[in-house]
Formats: sequence, C-alpha cells, structure tokens
Amino acid sequence: MAMSKPGTQDAGQHYLVCNTEGCQSNCQFYCKACLKVMCELCRDEHLKNPDNKKHKVVPYRQRRLHLPKENCKNHPTRNIDMHCDDCNIPLCSQCCTMEDHLRHKLVDLETIYYENCAECQGKIRQIYQYFIPTSEELRQETKADTTEIKKIMDDIRTSMKAEGKRLKKLVEKVILQKIVGINDVEKSITAMLQNQGKIYEDYISYLKDVVEEFSGYLSSTQLLGNPMISTMSGHLTINSIPQTTKPFPPVFTPGQFSEEDVSKLLGTVNASKYKQDNRAIKPMETLKPTDQMKQDEKKSDVKQTLSLSSFVTKVKEYTGVRNAYHISLGKSGSGWVSDDDGNLVQTDLQGNALQKIKTSSEGTGYHTVTQDMDLMYADRKKHVIKRITMDNKVTEFIKTGDWEPLSIHSSKTNGDILVGMKKDNVARVTRYNKTGREIQGIQRDNKDQKLYSNPHYITENINGDICTSDISADAVVVVNKSGHHRFSYSGQHSRFLPWGICTDVVGHIIVCEGFFGNRAVHILDEDGGFLRFLLKEQDNTFPYSVCIDDGNNLHVGTYLTNKVTVFKYLQ
Repeated sequence: MAMSKPGTQDAGQHYLVCNTEGCQSNCQFYCKACLKVMCELCRDEHLKNPDNKKHKVVPYRQRRLHLPKENCKNHPTRNIDMHCDDCNIPLCSQCCTMEDHLRHKLVDLETIYYENCAECQGKIRQIYQYFIPTSEELRQETKADTTEIKKIMDDIRTSMKAEGKRLKKLVEKVILQKIVGINDVEKSITAMLQNQGKIYEDYISYLKDVVEEFSGYLSSTQLLGNPMISTMSGHLTINSIPQTTKPFPPVFTPGQFSEEDVSKLLGTVNASKYKQDNRAIKPMETLKPTDQMKQDEKKSDVKQTLSLSSFVTKVKEYTGVRNAYHISLGKSGSGWVSDDDGNLVQTDLQGNALQKIKTSSEGTGYHTVTQDMDLMYADRKKHVIKRITMDNKVTEFIKTGDWEPLSIHSSKTNGDILVGMKKDNVARVTRYNKTGREIQGIQRDNKDQKLYSNPHYITENINGDICTSDISADAVVVVNKSGHHRFSYSGQHSRFLPWGICTDVVGHIIVCEGFFGNRAVHILDEDGGFLRFLLKEQDNTFPYSVCIDDGNNLHVGTYLTNKVTVFKYLQ
C-alpha cells in the first residue's frame, strides 16, 4: 500500500468540521503543533491560551509538510531528492548514476521525509493526548492526597484531644508532646507530596520543551543535518512519566488510660509500615482512537518482567473436541474449539461442552472472540462473517463478496477485525473496523509481488504487526500495521507447513508445525528471529492450534487426540 502523505484531505471532502469540542463550524485553519483543524473563532481562542503561544496556526490549505528544497553540492542544478541507505547520505538523481552508488539501495527522500514526519507527528499527538493529560491527572492526585492527609491528620488530632479531656491536666501535659509529633508527621508527608507535585510540574514543562523540539524538526527549512531525512530513533525519545509513591496515611492507635503510663494511654501515631504503592499510570492503549489519532503501544512493563522459561511446565489438560484445529479464548473462563469437520464447540476449562455450532468451515483459524466477548466466525460457503452475541443473537456481520474468508482475528487493542481470504488464485488480508466497514486491504509487497497464497491462520502482535500462517507459501508472513511486508519465516528445515498461530504479551510469535516429522511449536521474537522449539515431537502428537489465556499460559490443541493441553512457558 502506498503511504499517504501527512495532512492530505480525502478526495471529495468539501466541508471539514472544526476539531474543537462542541463546535460544528467549517474549519479554515490548522495548528501544526496540535495537528488539529479549527475555525477562525476557535483559532483566536486557541492562540489566546498562554500554553499555546508558540503554536503555529496556518490556513488549512498550507497545512501540508513538504520536503525542503536544497540544491546538490555536486550538481547545483539538481535538487536533493534521493537517499543512499548504504552510504547514509542524501543525493540528487544524477548522483545516483555515479559509480560510487551503483548497486546501492536508493530510497526516495520524500518517502523517508513523510514517514519521519508522520512518526514525529505521532509523538506530538502522544504528548498532547496522553503524556501531558496523564501527568496533570497525577499532579491533581497529589493535591487530592494532600487534602486527604490533612483531613486524616485532623481526625487524629480530634481523637487525641477527646482522650485528653478525660485525663484533665495530666493528659494536657502529655498531649502537647503528641501534637508536636503529629505535626512533624504531617509536615513530612506534605513535604513529600509537594515534592511529587513539583516533579510532575517539571515533567510537564519538559514535555512542552519536547513538543517545541519536535515541532522544530517539522518546521525546519534545512535539509543537511536535519534528522527528518534519516532515522529518527535517536531524536524522538520521550522520557517516561516519573514514578512516585502514594502515601499511606498514619493510623492512630487509642491507648488505655492510666496514671502510670500517660503516653501509652494517649496512643501512638506511627507512619505506615505498609509498602508505599506506586501511583497508577494509565496505559496509553486506554486512549480512545479519534479521526486523527489511533494509539498503539507495546506493553513494555510486561516485557521487562516476563521472559521464556528454561522449562515448559504442563499446567493441565482438558478434553472434549477431537482434532482441535483452532482455539479462541475469552475472559469468561470458557473458550471455543473447532475440529476438522466444521464443528465449533464452546467448552469450559474442564472440557465440558456448553454449546455446539455446525459451520461450513474446517481446518483453519476461522473463529475469534471479540473485546465484547462475542463470537465471530467465517462461513466459507456463504462468504460472510457471522457474529454471535452473549445472548446468542446471530447476525451476518460482514459480507466478503467474491472472497472466501479463511481466517479471522479480533484485535485486542482496538477491536478491528482481520480476515485472511482468497479468490481463485489470489489471496489477501482485509481489515474491518468494529462496525464492519472495510478500512484496509493487504495483498502485495512494495515490489508488487503477492504476499499471500493461503492465509489460513491469522493473529496480531503487540506492535500492531499482522502475522499469518500461509500453508501454501510454507511460511509465516508478517506485515506491519500499514501493510508493509516486514519478514517471512520459513522454519528450520527444508519444508515448513505452519498451522495455528498466536502472539503473547512479550511479542513472541508462536506457531505450530504439525507435519513432515518436526511436529513442534516454534517461538519467534517479534522481528522473526527463531528463539526455540516448544513441545518438539512430544508424545508423538501433532500440534495444530495455539492460544494464550489471560494468565499467559499456552493452550495447545493436537491432531488425532481430543486433548487441549495448557503449558506455562514464561517466567
């Protein structure tokens, strides 16, 4: 698929509504910092805000980012418009014909520029849509904690004074000492919270500086030395949101009155012995996608804590479906397992059948469970995707026309539906949104070669990659979210027939190989590197299907048995 240029407006769209909430006016302007369209009135209000004083707002027609024009030093009459990946330098078209760059990989500079612009704009969106609002929420939380701590300390003071009244003059003498201690505790906690508030204020200020820096990349008119024409990995780094601890309020312990030990009678106020909890920072994937921004973020916190275990441990197994060709698990403790005869069975984790559906599909990954716990499955004969809700209401959700749907996967990040399909000798992967509207078709690579032959299993990785098992291509084919081919994995032997496929929270790609003597489950990293075999030739079974549950356990369905076995493989 050709990459669209940043900021282009859809053909035939003559009226664009202002992005300001509650405003339905026609947009006339575009803020390059916020990446929002706005009407004239909202533009004026936007620029009045002190936080936006450095924002550049331009007429909507001038919103596009263009590759800066710069003459080649070696050929002054030519503009620099190409990039040599081998030499990592920009060139003009005449330089490309010189002997120094023969057989080098040359890339259109405008393509690199637009891709980096899009990445830079995405980072700016993240700052405005996630980092700043999240940091502000945390700052406000510290204020609320300060108020709460003050209230708790006031309650403790009141309790202590009530005790003191009963002990008259002797109590009054001791209670003054206790009040001093309480004030010290409050002062210490308040100082800590104020310091945390200052940390987030400084971080928000830093984020605004980063926005200014990234905006500078976008508005630069220089080409040489401009990071927008080369890799941006070292320039688009955003420091993580600072982690602070949430205070645990002190607890007042009432004492028993006696003249011998007034201090004990009045009780004690101690700082909490409990471990202070880190403040909850909402993950980026909780952001709702908008027309201009859809966030996807790797679960890096999970990556830092989970890795492949040295040993694979069998957790349990359940029975009920012979020849388990595909498994779809939901969050309700039940799942769907299909066989090679069109039977789709819902079972609990003990293997008890809850319901059974007869379908026209068999031997592929033709069903999935959505974010709403609905079942979706492909009807290969009727060329439709059917949806069954929790109350067993059946609808024809998507009609695929002349294309025969083979495999289906519901995205866990945004609810998109990915469908592998074929027609005659042509195959493709189609993306639909949650309403069933087609939004993407993936069929060929950047060399116009076909990507797929028979995508009979499909899944999505945590980085947005679309991973398919292609039984006719003898490979696992992986494209990125934009549909660009990243890599193909062809196994570890001369012949490789991939079957069931899934990914885990660490980004591993897990795929079954059930034929030609290997009979193993392959584990790859998210870039296609082979890591290890799991369950290689175990018990003379043929692993056909794999699925990950919420506990990060691997469910493996096998051919010629009625068992699904659950393994723990991460530590």
